[in-house]
Amino acid sequence: MEKDPRGTPETTVATSDANVIPLRGANREDGHIQNLSLMLRLVHRNGAISRADLTRISGLNRSTVSALVAELGSAGLVIEQEPAAATSVGRPSLMVTPHPHIAALAFSPRRRAATMSAVGMGGTIIASVSHTFKGLPDPYEMAVIARDMQSDLSKRLPAGLRLAGIGADLPGQVNIDSGYVTYCEQLDWVDAPFVEFLQRTTGLPAYIDNNANLACAAERDFGAGRGFEDTVYLYGGEGGVIGGGVVIGGRLLRGSAGYAGELGHMRISDIRNEDTSGLRGTLEALVRREDLISALRIQSADDDELNKLLSTSKNPRVLKVMQQQIEYLAVGISNLVNIFNPQAVLLAGFLSALYEADDYRLLSQIRAGSITGARERVMIRTASLGGAGLAVGAAELAFARLLRETTAFELVDLEAVI
Repeated sequence: MEKDPRGTPETTVATSDANVIPLRGANREDGHIQNLSLMLRLVHRNGAISRADLTRISGLNRSTVSALVAELGSAGLVIEQEPAAATSVGRPSLMVTPHPHIAALAFSPRRRAATMSAVGMGGTIIASVSHTFKGLPDPYEMAVIARDMQSDLSKRLPAGLRLAGIGADLPGQVNIDSGYVTYCEQLDWVDAPFVEFLQRTTGLPAYIDNNANLACAAERDFGAGRGFEDTVYLYGGEGGVIGGGVVIGGRLLRGSAGYAGELGHMRISDIRNEDTSGLRGTLEALVRREDLISALRIQSADDDELNKLLSTSKNPRVLKVMQQQIEYLAVGISNLVNIFNPQAVLLAGFLSALYEADDYRLLSQIRAGSITGARERVMIRTASLGGAGLAVGAAELAFARLLRETTAFELVDLEAVI
């Protein structure tokens, strides 16, 4: 088992074959759409990539790559420009970047507030707005709030922006096929047709998914999970929620009904404490942000503040709670290492604060609880996208069709939906 090097993992890495699926293009005519999709996906995942790298990774010849890039450019999906600085002798290869006037909206509804962001291709957040409210909006009321926020956000966006759609992240069980929120304890929603409501109010193609799954996918594509084929993602948030996601062979594990990845509900103890779903002795029931806040005798703290307070506290009560939670967290991670044998385990939210506060204790406990073969090469690291991961992941829901259909996909003019 390896400890991640100190410092925040880079969010931009050198292009490698491990970062894209599919990896190779098809030189046959019937693979034209596949090749266009591959080109756009490579540009999207890297933010900027040279024609030379597109040729090397795709396995297509230079003339085919040039023709594909030209077609994407004519469709207004990418632009070509000279590199900022030459790195070799001779004429430098043109850099291909996503068109700056393409975006997707990302909506994040929670119990007391909602956030909406416009996310450009390449995983860049263009602008965001937030809205707080009293009471607990029902699903349709929340969709109306999204429409109002969409109008507010549009005032901060450049003219001529084209939208792929809107994606929403929900802290609960989501049926991505039907567009229903099956159960969301935080919002008190049961069998809510939220996609239908969101499409009706915003006028955009709408998509939803579980928030932890989306953050996991964002880390895989743009953050600390890049370059790994097999990862486990664990997120600890407010309200007693621990979520997660698992990537196997570069693909997010979904399960037969789409609800895989509820890692916080993994039972790790006979203790009768209940989690948000009423299950006893689970990781979510025993590793709780609220217990750390209470031990520190403070009202609230963001994850960076919590990390600093836990790392510097000498209070015996704080140390006892922190050490106990690290031990519980280590049991959970050990189980996941034994089951999935991942290359990396990514910790986000307040779980990263526990890791940073006493990484030696956490790593040694994981080592003691996992089998030799499974733990041998696993790396424990903190997620790198932070709060932006949810917005980037939700936007990817909307970008997915564009990346798949490329020039056949119709983007929506921003002015048409405000």
